[in-house]
Amino acid sequence: MKHLKTLLFATALFIGATSFTSAQSKIAHINTQELIKSMPEYKAAEAEMEKLGKTYEAQIKDSYKEFETKTKQYDAEAATKTDEENMKRMQEVEGMKQSIAQYQQQAQKDLQEKEFNLLKPITEKAKAAIEKVAADQGIDYVLEAAGLIVAKGKNLMPDVKKQLGL
Repeated sequence: MKHLKTLLFATALFIGATSFTSAQSKIAHINTQELIKSMPEYKAAEAEMEKLGKTYEAQIKDSYKEFETKTKQYDAEAATKTDEENMKRMQEVEGMKQSIAQYQQQAQKDLQEKEFNLLKPITEKAKAAIEKVAADQGIDYVLEAAGLIVAKGKNLMPDVKKQLGL
């Protein structure tokens, strides 16, 4: 019974504090992902990433074609070669296979790093614009709209886009 009274008292305090806080705070929301995707810098970064991805993809395809050609050639000539030569060829083909796999991994890592480096200034610019608009309008909290179920607060998207010149 004593725990129940304590729990009820704590709940009442929490509800009172929450309603007092929300009564004084201005809250708004914005979909930052939508904002960033609407920025011209994002479109340029996306095009650059696509171009780089296609370059890596073409290089990997060329390497794989070379690997397949060499594998077929070695398979066809295997009967006319000594066991020692076939072993060396098998090791060579295996080395090519590993090189292709390593290159794929490095390409993926490079793409992720490039994406991060391209998007970082864009997200920082968007964040700065959101903060400026919120400060100009006296907004205390800006929530990410993508995860909200009910968004009755002010949507900052039009004002932030205006701030960014979009």
